[in-house]
Amino acid sequence: MDWTSYHTLDEINGYLDYLAETYPDLCSIVNIGSSYEGRTMNMLKISTGGEGKPGIFIDGGIHAREWIAPATVTYALNQLIESGSYQDILDAVDFYVIPSINPDGYVYSWTNDRYWRKTRSNYGTICYGCDPNRNWSFHWDEIGASDNPCSEIYAGPSAFSEIEMVNVRDAISAQTDLISYLTFHAYSQLWMYPWGFTTDLPDDWEDLDDLAQNAVDALTAVHGTNYDIGSSTNTIYAAAGGSDDWAKGEGGVKYSYTIELRDTGYWGFDLPESQILPTAEETWAGIEVVARFVKDTYGKK
Repeated sequence: MDWTSYHTLDEINGYLDYLAETYPDLCSIVNIGSSYEGRTMNMLKISTGGEGKPGIFIDGGIHAREWIAPATVTYALNQLIESGSYQDILDAVDFYVIPSINPDGYVYSWTNDRYWRKTRSNYGTICYGCDPNRNWSFHWDEIGASDNPCSEIYAGPSAFSEIEMVNVRDAISAQTDLISYLTFHAYSQLWMYPWGFTTDLPDDWEDLDDLAQNAVDALTAVHGTNYDIGSSTNTIYAAAGGSDDWAKGEGGVKYSYTIELRDTGYWGFDLPESQILPTAEETWAGIEVVARFVKDTYGKK
């Protein structure tokens, strides 16, 4: 694994296997189910053992063409596990990580259509897939989604019609002590929190905003990259049925964020490979802030 080039799904899964084999006392593979096309979906659990520790759930690649997201998540794994610099965090916080939660779409973006966004399910129409980030049950299909199967933002025939999102939902629900959910997208340079279905803010929005501000301050300090912060609807657009809204609204995860990585549109989904490492470096600084906050605020004293 490196961060000078983008990697296939097989290479990403191979890296998870490598981490589990190399650091067996810290990492384990959890099979959370199979995709629509039968691909195994593996989650890496990172834990030094013990019960009742706070958890952070991290995923990427919900939209297939956003290649920088899985790349950034694998870099975070590299820093957390292989750098040897974060034992204090690892002793206090458990992590659950899936670099690519839309595996069929990601493979298709490599083999057939670089700009493919959706899943690859088919419900008997001429168009394949739905937008997996409109498919979650919390205020599903209320706003910012489409009922047209050929739309890029098709919400699906029903909430959780997509087996991949069912698998991720169940993996989140299985963890009883999750404090933060971080889902990585591209592009726009935004650090967003719920809600995506309304302009209203969560009751605890100031808590979410404060942590986001601290994370973005650390991110910006690395390479000077500027991020905007705010609720999804008020920062970018309304889009109901997203994973971050579900994680907070139904999953009970207080600090739920969608992070839109580089850039702001010049390269868009074709972010050059030369920008993988700087993107990943600065994003890790933001993730570390969240992880230390969870450790210091919720870890066992």
